[in-house]
Amino acid sequence: MVAQTTATGVDTWQIDPGHALVEFSGKHMVFSTVKGRFQGVQGTVAWNEAEPASSKIVAEIDATSLVSGSNDRDNHLKSPDFLDVEKYPTIRFESVRIEPQGGDRARVVGNLTIKDVTRPVELDARLNGRGRSPWGQEVAGFAATTSINRRDWGLNWNVALEAGGFLVSDRIDISLDFEAVKQG
Repeated sequence: MVAQTTATGVDTWQIDPGHALVEFSGKHMVFSTVKGRFQGVQGTVAWNEAEPASSKIVAEIDATSLVSGSNDRDNHLKSPDFLDVEKYPTIRFESVRIEPQGGDRARVVGNLTIKDVTRPVELDARLNGRGRSPWGQEVAGFAATTSINRRDWGLNWNVALEAGGFLVSDRIDISLDFEAVKQG
């Protein structure tokens, strides 16, 4: 496949679901960290090489694909106490602005929608590299991190601990790693 830049100078890159990872972590009982991931990720990057600030990223995460290593915890996180995946099966991110930070780094500002609540977030992003796959496709690798307060999206369930603090932290750290394939 030979990729071509459009007349507008914007290249479209498709996120490769087989090479995409969205992980999250939060504190459990104040002193330990629990991690999980979403296995279903798709989206596009509309990249303007001449004007990176005008580029756009849209990603959708299949909330039902959550895994954390414990079926009981997964079921609880998917329940109405947290993500309510039966009612809200998709988490969506759409950038509103990309701010180049020098080198291969950028701040990506966008809207994150969880459970029909949309709030702004900032991602610290970087381009990990770019090249041709053995199959002739032009591929780029990206990584990004952010932290959110889960309560901002109505994820309020918690239990007070006898020794103080709460069972689940409000702060959730999120990291994304994905490859995108240039479309042509």
